[in-house]
Amino acid sequence: MNCLDSKGWRIGLVLLAAAAGGCAQDSGSDGPAAELALRNAAVYTVDGARRWAEAVAIRDGRIVFVGTDRDLQAHLGPQTRVVDLEGRMLLPGFQDVHIHPISGGMEANACDLNGLNGVDAYVAAIKAYADANPGDGWIKGGGWLLSAFGPGGIARKELIDAVVPDRPVMLYSADGHTLWVNSKALEIAGITNETPDPPDGRIDRDPATGAALGSLQEGADRLVAEHAPPATAAEREAGLRYAIKMLNGYGITSVQDASVVEDDLKAYRALDSKGELSLKVVASLWWERAAGLEQVDEILRLRREYTTGHVDAGTVKVMQDGVMENYTAAMLEPYLLPGEVRGIPMVDPEKLKGIVTRLDAEGFQVHFHAIGDAAIRQSLDAVAAARAANGDRDHRHHISHLQLIHPDDVPRFRQLGVVANFQPLWAMNDPYIVDLTVPFIGPQRSQWLYQIGSVQRSGAVVAFGSDWSVSSANPFEEMETAVTRLGALGETTTPLLPTEAIGLPEAIAAFTINAAYTNHDERDTGSIEVGKRANLIVLDRNLFAIPPVEISETKALVTLFEGQVVHGDLAAL
Repeated sequence: MNCLDSKGWRIGLVLLAAAAGGCAQDSGSDGPAAELALRNAAVYTVDGARRWAEAVAIRDGRIVFVGTDRDLQAHLGPQTRVVDLEGRMLLPGFQDVHIHPISGGMEANACDLNGLNGVDAYVAAIKAYADANPGDGWIKGGGWLLSAFGPGGIARKELIDAVVPDRPVMLYSADGHTLWVNSKALEIAGITNETPDPPDGRIDRDPATGAALGSLQEGADRLVAEHAPPATAAEREAGLRYAIKMLNGYGITSVQDASVVEDDLKAYRALDSKGELSLKVVASLWWERAAGLEQVDEILRLRREYTTGHVDAGTVKVMQDGVMENYTAAMLEPYLLPGEVRGIPMVDPEKLKGIVTRLDAEGFQVHFHAIGDAAIRQSLDAVAAARAANGDRDHRHHISHLQLIHPDDVPRFRQLGVVANFQPLWAMNDPYIVDLTVPFIGPQRSQWLYQIGSVQRSGAVVAFGSDWSVSSANPFEEMETAVTRLGALGETTTPLLPTEAIGLPEAIAAFTINAAYTNHDERDTGSIEVGKRANLIVLDRNLFAIPPVEISETKALVTLFEGQVVHGDLAAL
């Protein structure tokens, strides 16, 4: 049987709904009546059989019934609020497994260059912010694109000096891997022609004079950043509030914050204690690569003290390389540049094996940043070493970004139980790929870019994250790009490696049940099933009834978190 009637808009979906034994799930109609019932809906449950239903009932923040409108009646009482969704699609709440809510929110509240087009626009925005904030001793923010400055993404200090000569300015690139500063910031940091590059970074210099140009790559950002005043608790909490509102508006109810220090944990705890954290948060504790295993005791303390309420501090973030656009992503073979440029492995690969083995033994999930094929292989090798030492402890280690996977390593994700954490919005022929990547890796390796389809077909678990504020946190834009391999906003006309596209069911799963699995939360969230938390989204259209190129136009009309409306208005439907 199936749980849908024969209305025209449901044609084709019925084929997906068939499942032995029907689709009704019931926690028992002899208990208290539901508090909220959603009926006449296209409920895509994302359960194991990918069944469809018509109605959902909720009590005490959890789902107590999934099935037909007819069977829903047994769960209704005089006080039950019944909402007719008029055929609208109902999905589980989305989960973003690689995102930066606090820093992204703070950036949006500071000198925000995201969404601006070109160097002139950046400079104008910097001037406008400086003029509007004369009391700021340091001007901080970011969001500029490396592609605006051409190959290498070298942003020059003179551009900022022309509009802000008297105050230090530090602005991170959209991807967070390059810091653009003015002369005042370089002066305060004491950076001269003789200042050496740190092991994990690079000071971009004038080839003739050796003078710093104003762009600091990767770990070189610390040379300036350590002199700037740290963000206050109020700034972090304000940034988090900004992010929560935005994310709930996209239907996102769980996240994995990809880089967390103790001050961030304090911000999460502060808002959670006030009832303002309408997100489940997995916090990836930052691994300080300049330190060693001695930091494990501190990481254990953070997990112990801050895993409470809606926060799980049981993941550690290890950054293994940089990015291709500035040639710091670690590569098995050199970039097509003069010399033997292979990027920067941030952690010695042999040391990485010991680090991951120890963290795995202590019960942590490891969240890797790996862009280049060498960094990806090093990360997989480290997981293999941990499994050899500790056995399979079901920690669900995951590697994020995965821009260039060597074909030999594709099957290793399934073999090692490593989740492939892609940022699908990057899988298109934008200037980052066309101008800053392909010319420097050549045609053969360019066939290995963002192999979402290959990894998915190998049987590995594929989950999605946005990496906001690096790119949009809108899951509908990300899913459209995963399905079409085109820019979701019309930026491109030629798909990037179309054989690496995936289907819509797989794209939805990557943001729901697979992401919940990554977050060790699939028993509680990620699908619409009895007993799970009522984290749900009402959409303005049925994703299966529209062309793929329209997925990005979808809006989340209402978002429920644990049965409570945190975005939109059920009465307005």
